Amino acid sequence: MKDTDLFQMALGLVPPWLVQESIFQPSEKLLEIRIDFARGSRLPCPECGVGCPVHDTTEKRWRHLDFFQHQAYLVARVPRVQCGQHGVKQVAVPWARPGSGFTLLFEGLILAMAPHMAVKRIAALIHEHDTLVWRVIRHHVREARSRADHRGVTTMAFDETAARRGHDYVTIAVDVLQRRVLFACPGRDGATIAAAAADLRRHGGDPSAVTSVACDLSPAFTAGITRHLPNAEITYDRFHVTQLVTVALEETRREEQRRGGWKGGLLKGNRWALLRNPDNHSPSQAKAAELIAMPDLHLKTGRAYRLKLAFQTAYADGPGALQRWCRWAARSRLPAMAKAARSIRNHWDGIVRWFTSNITSAIMEGFNSLFQAAKSRARGYRNHQYFIDMIYLIGAKLDFSASLGTHTK
Repeated sequence: MKDTDLFQMALGLVPPWLVQESIFQPSEKLLEIRIDFARGSRLPCPECGVGCPVHDTTEKRWRHLDFFQHQAYLVARVPRVQCGQHGVKQVAVPWARPGSGFTLLFEGLILAMAPHMAVKRIAALIHEHDTLVWRVIRHHVREARSRADHRGVTTMAFDETAARRGHDYVTIAVDVLQRRVLFACPGRDGATIAAAAADLRRHGGDPSAVTSVACDLSPAFTAGITRHLPNAEITYDRFHVTQLVTVALEETRREEQRRGGWKGGLLKGNRWALLRNPDNHSPSQAKAAELIAMPDLHLKTGRAYRLKLAFQTAYADGPGALQRWCRWAARSRLPAMAKAARSIRNHWDGIVRWFTSNITSAIMEGFNSLFQAAKSRARGYRNHQYFIDMIYLIGAKLDFSASLGTHTK
């Protein structure tokens, strides 16, 4: 079998396209495969698909998958055809998308690596600039998202993830039942909910069909959901409600430690002994937590720790137990715990709805760990759009088959 026949079959080319020759330069670690079309061929107009005569040609070059350790390129005369209805039009080649310097198979390789590697590392690996890699990712993410079908979405969750250091966030909307990212945008105010509802509508979904939403206790999220998802019942996420109590415990510990004395010395260095659940304690942490919680020591932090443990039991036992816990915390003479109890009462309906809806935004915590790991690998992103593209690539379950065609199969 001749090398041209081998590459013809490997590339999946059909007439009128044919491999004319291959040029292998081992000293330069380079393989060039030259493609042409048969003389007198009539190629389809990209507008109407009617076979038309060739008007002229321009030679173009595309980076292809490496041939072993050698860089491979496809080179071809790309014709323009003379269409009687649409005039002179450049034909689309089957191995690459218009305007790209990469073949579809090469772009598919980039998309396969991007969720697991930093883009700069991919660029170094393929010996291309990272800006070109980002262009490939952005094109295919946008193409795939334009075809995403969000019909039937009824249960959503909202949360923010840190985009950069400081108060710089991206809000993410997730389909809880399908476990996929629906939408992401900069910010964490009510406008992000409006943008998510508009995006849902653009993809065939109906904001009024959303009946359940899980989110944190943000007033902006609550107001946005009430306005833009009018039939949704809000369930405040268990993780964020529990966080009210753990934050109150930490505030109590810090205040008591600042006052010094033997109590401050006992609390120093034992933050995680108090914040972690007993099941996750090391032997030394278990001993420290047990000591701090002893009633005879009369530590405010000890009382706060006992309240934290009681809260976890009450949250599992139902609304009645949670109501009794709130009364206990309100009478505890611990300002931070009393504040947490007031916040729970102020958000009571959304908090106790969990006992009937049983939905949480726990899926967001799993996604957030993946997004932050990607950001860490990249050592941050230059702008929000890069981060959002990566969020979609990792979590949106996008279908790239239409934009990459059969070349990725």
